Amino acid sequence: MRSDCEIQANLICYSRGSIVRTKFIHSILTAALLTTALPFLSTPAAGQFPADSTLPKAKRSKRRIGNFAPGATPRTKDGKVDLSGVWGYAGYTSDIAKDYDVGEVPMTPLAEKLFKERQANEGIYDPEARCQPAGVPRRDPYPSKIIQEPNLVVILFEGSMHSYRQVFLDRQHPKDINPTWFGDSVGKWDGDTLVVDTVGFNGKTWLDLAGHPTSDQLHVIERYTRPQFGELKLDITIEDPVMYTKPWNVTELMPLMVGEDLLEYVCTENERDVRHLVPGEK
Repeated sequence: MRSDCEIQANLICYSRGSIVRTKFIHSILTAALLTTALPFLSTPAAGQFPADSTLPKAKRSKRRIGNFAPGATPRTKDGKVDLSGVWGYAGYTSDIAKDYDVGEVPMTPLAEKLFKERQANEGIYDPEARCQPAGVPRRDPYPSKIIQEPNLVVILFEGSMHSYRQVFLDRQHPKDINPTWFGDSVGKWDGDTLVVDTVGFNGKTWLDLAGHPTSDQLHVIERYTRPQFGELKLDITIEDPVMYTKPWNVTELMPLMVGEDLLEYVCTENERDVRHLVPGEK
């Protein structure tokens, strides 16, 4: 069976061939512990800080891109591109801005202040580290599953509390949106691209482990395409006038995990990290 395991620069991924799953290792673990307990990990998770986007590109670890199963792009009965499937990890959990050079992310003074604080304390107040939802467009290093119907697309996440998103293709955003972690998502087809527009966030999420911030004014536009059978391409536009001076873009590529499905993941089960992140916190 083809392995979809890839070890990104500072992340432990997973091997589906042997059904081995390794939970994300937080930066609180020491390099010595990782060397002893996880000899297969090439770079300590403590290396998540500083973030890639704070380092000159020449000093960053090179990312390994997963292989994509070749073949024609499948289509639904009504002729739309079929995005259904279980999709692997794209490699942007640690730093969604890792393709940007130092200083290129158009942060406002407030965003830059928050980002520097989170880098300095190594993300100890990260909401996802407390098993809260990842939000949009953040992804953890676990698979996701797309279920596509004519008027609804559902995205299931193995990680992030076993959570989900609904993308409605038959309505507009409500006039009065109740702010939530994942916001309100509506979509439409533009040729072979599914364009998803999401607003109505609660402002509590981070864009990544590095700590790029968001506010309740966050607006995310995602463009999903399937260039070939085993490849999902996601072009993301991030708009947030409170945190960023202009919209900025990220492109993520995800491999199809052929013949696989999501496994059960319970973030709070045997959770021992939070007590070590902030003294006195339970």
